[in-house]
Amino acid sequence: MKNDNYYIQKILTDLRFIVNHMEGVSRQALEAEEVLLDSMLFRLIQIQETSKKLSDAYKMEHDEIPWTDISGLRNRIVHDYGNVDLGVVYATLTNDIPWLIEQFETE
Repeated sequence: MKNDNYYIQKILTDLRFIVNHMEGVSRQALEAEEVLLDSMLFRLIQIQETSKKLSDAYKMEHDEIPWTDISGLRNRIVHDYGNVDLGVVYATLTNDIPWLIEQFETE
């Protein structure tokens, strides 16, 4: 049976993928590289999809993680793709993702 630890490891895999592929990438480069941008957006979607599978108890114990924001970004990407604010996406990829890794690794 899959448990929270299983899903945390899947989330960490996606988070680390983002960090590894965003190293040294400017916002302009991200916008210009369609494949990279699509890949990063896909990973953000996957993180939210996997986080939905975490137990409510885990989420309540880790209320420092912005679960609602993660879900909201995923919904924006999926349902309003053409109007995604790339400034928000870039900030998420470069600032928030490394912080999220720390949160999940301290588990």
